[in-house]
Amino acid sequence: MKNSKQSADPKSKPSFRPSLSDEGFGMVASRFKALSEPVRLKLLNALEDGEKTVTQLLVIAGTSQANVSKHLSLLMEAKMVSRRKEGVNAYYFISDPMIYELCELMCRKLQNDMERTAESFLSSTAA
Repeated sequence: MKNSKQSADPKSKPSFRPSLSDEGFGMVASRFKALSEPVRLKLLNALEDGEKTVTQLLVIAGTSQANVSKHLSLLMEAKMVSRRKEGVNAYYFISDPMIYELCELMCRKLQNDMERTAESFLSSTAA
């Protein structure tokens, strides 16, 4: 994540990200850690099409209320999800839509990797 205009790989794009302090690296690691649990990814995916109550998220996540609440709290700490109260209900929503760009980037990368693996498998078995 250093600021370098040249890379060892001539095909790679130059990086213009600033150098990070230890605290900065910690913040980045914390955000990635928030994304490292499949239930949290399910919750983020469910919230992509709008806010939802815990009850609605329970059905989607397929886990207990305590577990969903714990994961929502972690996503809120990471500033990815926010909550608003209306009467007795709490509605959760995405507070940082940029999270979907990161998820989309990773999904495209995984899809490309799987396609290359499939091509490699098919070409090696055809020989």
